[in-house]
Amino acid sequence: MSLPHVLLLHGYTGSGPGHWQRWLAQTVSEHGGLADLPHFSSPEAPDRDTWLAELDTHLEALPKDRERVVVAHSLGCYLWLHHAARENIAHVDRVLLVAPPELDHPEPAIKSFFPAPLDPAGLRRAATETRLVAGEGDPHCSMQAAKQLAEALRIEIDVVPGAGHINIDAGYGEWPAVLKWVRSKTVPLSPR
Repeated sequence: MSLPHVLLLHGYTGSGPGHWQRWLAQTVSEHGGLADLPHFSSPEAPDRDTWLAELDTHLEALPKDRERVVVAHSLGCYLWLHHAARENIAHVDRVLLVAPPELDHPEPAIKSFFPAPLDPAGLRRAATETRLVAGEGDPHCSMQAAKQLAEALRIEIDVVPGAGHINIDAGYGEWPAVLKWVRSKTVPLSPR
């Protein structure tokens, strides 16, 4: 079986140099897989409808002859939830929602993404399998809020001890566990 096609959805301000999403895209490509890390418009001032339209373009380009995997980080998780709540959407095989911020996050620049649709049926239409990964000690989402989100969406949650927001600031440049999940569906995800 060929390696999957991985679509990576960045969050607020993007996934800059050294971020694990960039590392994952490069590593998947180097090992014969396909990876797409779009740069959504105005990552410092994201607009939900603009990002959804751009996401549609990338989903339409996904090949049909490979497993299709989406890995979203932070605000990208809510982009996926908005996608999943729409009618007539693209379906993928697996989705990993990594470190979503709290549903009432105070950052004014991301307000167009809230309220977020908490639609378990929509998630199942959008993907065969969806999991949530939360970093213990994430300054943007408490463990209680992450568990409540997973419960509302009726999906499994993996807690990564000591991981923070699972970004550069938390020490996540290379993250072999997420590569292992992409390749083999291995869970739970572990720290670096």
